[in-house]
Amino acid sequence: MKILVLNCGSSSIKYQLIDMSNNSDVLAKGLLERIGMENAELSHQPKNKDKFKLTKNIPDHQIGINLILSTLKDPVHGVIKDEKEIYAVGHRVAHGGENFKESVRVTESVKKDIEKCIELAPLHNPANLKGITSMEAILPNVPQVAVFDTSFHQTMEPKVFLYGIPYEYYEKYRIRRYGFHGTSHKFVAQKACDILGLNFEKINIITCHLGNGASVAAIKKGKSADTSMGFTPVEGLMMGTRCGDVDLGITLFLAEKEDLSIKETNDLFNKRSGMLGISGVSSDMRDIEKAAEEGNQRAKTSLEMYIYRVKKYVGAYAAAMGGVDLVIFTGGIGENDYITRHEVCKDMEFMGIDFDADKNKGIRGVDTVISKENSRCKVMLVTTNEELVIATDTYNIVCCTQ
Repeated sequence: MKILVLNCGSSSIKYQLIDMSNNSDVLAKGLLERIGMENAELSHQPKNKDKFKLTKNIPDHQIGINLILSTLKDPVHGVIKDEKEIYAVGHRVAHGGENFKESVRVTESVKKDIEKCIELAPLHNPANLKGITSMEAILPNVPQVAVFDTSFHQTMEPKVFLYGIPYEYYEKYRIRRYGFHGTSHKFVAQKACDILGLNFEKINIITCHLGNGASVAAIKKGKSADTSMGFTPVEGLMMGTRCGDVDLGITLFLAEKEDLSIKETNDLFNKRSGMLGISGVSSDMRDIEKAAEEGNQRAKTSLEMYIYRVKKYVGAYAAAMGGVDLVIFTGGIGENDYITRHEVCKDMEFMGIDFDADKNKGIRGVDTVISKENSRCKVMLVTTNEELVIATDTYNIVCCTQ
């Protein structure tokens, strides 16, 4: 049974076609970029075939999805003969608010609830919804499932998710901590427990999803207890272009001093800050590390800031849970940057971490235990696969409701 997974951005569509009846085999994957602009670019990688690239004008998501489907069926570059081979479609949806504690089959009611969350995720939910409605128009009889970034974190308690502002704003606008990257945090935690032979529901885990967007989660006995991202993805760790935790007074001060509009203020803290803003070099960790090696002091400082904040959250969550049994690194940086992993885990013996620097060095993108054998708290690099989570949830939900 073949599941098409779609992750629709404002001007892009990331996709995979996964055969769930054949060991979750990825038949094809790709990315369509620059939707709504001139010369949109499709990069399509079918299994056991050459990569295919195409440039053409794609005015909207529906035409983009049609292009993806025709490419999947193409006699040369395709992997299926007919659209009827697609059993169901799974969509990544950024924000489910408080309505969705788990993935759900798409209905009219579900679409309305996703639309209500647009004000909470104005950059993501509109595009996610476009993907759903476009696919509905193209393949009206194919079931669809929405998988939410926020759903895993709905187990957080009020003492964790509420902010210290008048309670009426929670009641009126549902202003609270939601958290994101939930599919990744849950996936790598369960995967690590399977590898180590541990019971996911009986131990305390800290997951560090480190990429251009980054977050840390505290998972206590199988449930999300806390996470660094908040009402929006800008809170928490310093990221590629996002500032992370910042004194609200700075926001007001700069808006006044620089005469910034709300949009300009939002752009400042979401698109011009973080590693890019401090280093002045790039938002990419590889570029920053190279600059630091060449003596760029701002690049060096940005790396120190990044590592310090990850370490601080790991320590805080260990304290909040009363101890930790397993720390996991995942995401583009977490899986590939051994220096960041080493620096975060250095001098953490008080937490029971006996880190294996030799085993960690040079490891990229391979599920690996990077603590010493007798370490009380295990440390792992675990590769994430959010597309597989979406495909699995879609398959299970559709199977159970048909």
